[in-house]
Amino acid sequence: MELEDTTKVYSVGYDLEDVKVEFSHDLKINVSGIQIDGKEGEIMNIPRWIAKTLHSDNHIVIHEQDMIQELKQAKVKEDVQGEDSISSLDKFFYIRLNDYMQNLPKDDFDKVESMLNQLIRMRQGKIIRLADSSTLTSDLGSKLSVEEEVFYNQIHNASIEFKKQIIGKKK
Repeated sequence: MELEDTTKVYSVGYDLEDVKVEFSHDLKINVSGIQIDGKEGEIMNIPRWIAKTLHSDNHIVIHEQDMIQELKQAKVKEDVQGEDSISSLDKFFYIRLNDYMQNLPKDDFDKVESMLNQLIRMRQGKIIRLADSSTLTSDLGSKLSVEEEVFYNQIHNASIEFKKQIIGKKK
């Protein structure tokens, strides 16, 4: 599966997960057979895709994890790991971060994007070195996001094909 397709599939899964919300006012609504009945100030978990719609109409406030803090921690962990090893990253890390970034003001968005680019550069270099030398192990796969797994396999396959072109077929 290509990276874009993989990201779309996992994004749908992410949107189906529950998220904690706080109601801005009393609300009773039925969305695609899902009954939501909340009082002003009440906190409950609802599917993310519904929460996004209700949030866009100012019916609720979504209580998300602080992804900026999570990004900073991921960057520090990656720095500490050194050149030859890669730290663990949640499978949905980039999907969650991109979703979070969509609601940031322009200045904050630019700062977060800069930090994200630094993290991507570090991890990308490590993934390229690792993918060039071996197939994806389950241990290594557990440390990569869904996007990074696809990238790893693409690099690994391209490396094998490149070597075949240079070395030629075995006798």
